[in-house]
Amino acid sequence: MHLKIRPLHEKFGVIVKNINLDKVTKKNLYPEIRELFEEHSVLLFKNQNFSEQAHINLAKLFGPLENREAMAKNSPIPFQLPKVSNQNGEGRVFEETHMRMLDLKGNMLWHTDSTFLPIPALANIIAAKIIPSTGGETELASTRLPIKNLPNGILEKIKDRKFFHSFVHSRKQIDPSLAKLNKISRWKPQKWSSIIENPVNGKKSIYIASHAYKMEGFSKSKSQKIINEIIDFATQKENVYTHTWQKGDVLIWDERSILHRGRPWPYQEPRTLASICVSLSPEDGLSNVPKSEFN
Repeated sequence: MHLKIRPLHEKFGVIVKNINLDKVTKKNLYPEIRELFEEHSVLLFKNQNFSEQAHINLAKLFGPLENREAMAKNSPIPFQLPKVSNQNGEGRVFEETHMRMLDLKGNMLWHTDSTFLPIPALANIIAAKIIPSTGGETELASTRLPIKNLPNGILEKIKDRKFFHSFVHSRKQIDPSLAKLNKISRWKPQKWSSIIENPVNGKKSIYIASHAYKMEGFSKSKSQKIINEIIDFATQKENVYTHTWQKGDVLIWDERSILHRGRPWPYQEPRTLASICVSLSPEDGLSNVPKSEFN
């Protein structure tokens, strides 16, 4: 089947039309969706019912489900669908100063999910559940675009080097007390190649995030200056797609080639997105990725 698409942004991404994601299986539609994913990095599907089980089923087609509790404890803890939400278990919203809200504000830094984990992410499959009256957008920018025209000789500086990534580093930028929480501090820094190549089409991207804090062969201060320059260059206004969520929206993006961030909203209003990250497998193009043991 030839899927109908139209551009999401003039430089990356597509909207996939007339597809019911609940019906996608390994042989039905997934091969075409995966091809679009590899080529365009971001896919938007509109008007989806998308039950939790359909969400899980689709994510499993991309690869192992990211299960941070199982990964942290090295134990097969059952997977629970993660929610990006400012609501507690009783349906009330957290105060803006609550640690949960501070953690959500950490998502408003330009980042790539899971670069601080021992097994980083291939994709994020995220669905709108509760939308505030205004704000709460998600912004995305391609890290394929800067490869050819990074200024100041930066490409030569980062070529064949690795960045160190730490969850503590990014959360310290929001609040030092946030970085001390066990769910943040339990992750040891990881080291990943600064440039990765898509094994399907050979396209290269810069693998970077707000979690990146140092580069091999450079001091922390010099590294941070280079990291900031890259992110600032990649996220110039003309290179950014801003997604205003509507109920029924499902976004899928390639964590190897997309930076993203959330935007503020009236915090007295609830906002909930259901988000499943899929872990990278060794064949997905990033070196030193171990096989995931837990789904």
